[in-house]
Amino acid sequence: MEHDINHQLLIIVGFLAAAVIFVPVFKRFGLGAVLGYLTAGVILGPSVIEITESPEQILSFAELGVVFLLFLIGLELNPSRLWAMRRDIFGLGLMQVVVCAALLMLYPLLALGRPWEGALVAGLGLALSSTALVMQIIEERGSMRLPYGQKTFAILLMQDLAIVPLLLIVSLLAPAPEEMGGIEVALQIAIALGAVAAVIAVGHYLLSPFFRLLARHGGREIMTAAALLVVLAAGLALTAAGLSMAMGAFLAGVLLAESNYRRELEADIEPFRGLLLGLFFISVGMSVQLPVIADNLMVLVGGVLVLVVVKTAAVYALVRLFGGDHVTAVKSGVLLSQGGEFGFVLFSAAAASSVISPDTASLLIAVVIVSMATTPLLVHIVPPLLIRAAPAEAMEEDFEGAGGEVLIIGFGRFGQLVSQVLLAGGYQPTLLDNDAERVTEARRFGTRVYYGDGRRLDLLRAAGADRARMIAVCAAPASAATAIVELVKAEFPHAVVYARAYDRRHALTLFDRQVDYQRRETFDSAVRFGRDALVALGLTAGQAKGAEVVVRRHDRERLEYQRLEGLVEGHRKWADVTPEPFDLEQEARRADPAEAAAE
Repeated sequence: MEHDINHQLLIIVGFLAAAVIFVPVFKRFGLGAVLGYLTAGVILGPSVIEITESPEQILSFAELGVVFLLFLIGLELNPSRLWAMRRDIFGLGLMQVVVCAALLMLYPLLALGRPWEGALVAGLGLALSSTALVMQIIEERGSMRLPYGQKTFAILLMQDLAIVPLLLIVSLLAPAPEEMGGIEVALQIAIALGAVAAVIAVGHYLLSPFFRLLARHGGREIMTAAALLVVLAAGLALTAAGLSMAMGAFLAGVLLAESNYRRELEADIEPFRGLLLGLFFISVGMSVQLPVIADNLMVLVGGVLVLVVVKTAAVYALVRLFGGDHVTAVKSGVLLSQGGEFGFVLFSAAAASSVISPDTASLLIAVVIVSMATTPLLVHIVPPLLIRAAPAEAMEEDFEGAGGEVLIIGFGRFGQLVSQVLLAGGYQPTLLDNDAERVTEARRFGTRVYYGDGRRLDLLRAAGADRARMIAVCAAPASAATAIVELVKAEFPHAVVYARAYDRRHALTLFDRQVDYQRRETFDSAVRFGRDALVALGLTAGQAKGAEVVVRRHDRERLEYQRLEGLVEGHRKWADVTPEPFDLEQEARRADPAEAAAE
């Protein structure tokens, strides 16, 4: 008994150690946490270390991470928002499953010569994508409310709903289809719909009073237990009806989306979701059978390539058909390019029903797992290339009308505000930016922004830099801004150069490049924020203004000292930004007019 406990603890320690080692490394190189978890799983799996002999048992438990993830997603989608997505769910989502299944079954049917029944099962299973993987990536990027996040989620939701009909199709393809006739199929569908209706009814009428009662008479730990109870009970109810556990949790989350306890439920479930979802990806990686991959390498590579290319292209075309733009379609296609965890369920059921052989099922599962490992890499590499290249090729700039007294390079959040101030002062600046999407968007709202990279001398001349009295460098990142400043100072010495600084270190770099003026992008807003906070805390407006003047003077003197000494961090004498006590009212009155007006 003690040996078993120690063995279980060793497995837990192995999981935690692998996650702690691999995930930070992969995130450091921009590859995402998911690929780190998958790699950790391959190392711990039976093909390498073999930390456990039954990774499938861990996978079945770790699928609770997907369940909790869908519950948290449901909490962010109230019924009205879900209804607004109905066209994407039942139109785009259904078309994706049908079109991808039809295209993907051609590879095993025509290229490999497999029977049509097995080819159909392969196409249906590979048409499904990984909800856990995709939603984790979307969540990491904070993209759930962006167009591609909404489209992708709608397709995933339809895929989850489709698992019951797909399992019924597998049972009908079995060698003895008479065991499940039309009456049995209709009964199964009725049971599934009844379970959904029961969960909705219980959630609508009982959940809010239930949590209100517990909030009044229970403790924090009871609320956590209640949250887990609701998620697992809803999931088990739909599992018993043949639907997925994740779908039940999602419905429970949607029904609680407008509850007063939504934020508390999120806080209670989040730790379980994070740990179990990481465990899910590790267990998926452990399911990779390297000998199977080695024995069927060419078939596996061909299957993964066909899967990724076909699904990316099909989803791209369908998203465009349903009104999505190029960016949304590219990102949705790449995100949904892999197979998913529900494919494991479908292939296992098909093997158990003798529709496909166990070896074929293992190979299809390997295709799904390898394709899941490719997605974080594709998300990191492909969309930036496609999104930047496509609009830029179509945008041939003629620079007609360029050549004002002021040239602003960079029309992001900083450059936009600078241009508004100059326009209010009666100047018409020439605007230059190298983001094709931003240029297109600005033109749609009536602002003429010229497309081009400020680091190219020919484009600067075309934009009128040789005639400009002032060149304002508002570009990002800091390295690009510095390169532009160096080019402008060398080629257009007549122009006054104002530059946006990213931080103090960048400001000193700009001073070293002899700019006429620099301003840190967050300095003024932070100082004004502190000034308003002092008023809210009880100081008079004059005292708050005096504190602002003191901080600005202190910062200016410290920056000047660092510039003269060639230091980045500065001398100890200037390290403390909090000055000694002053008569704040007197400081505000003594400030010179320019300093007193600065905000």
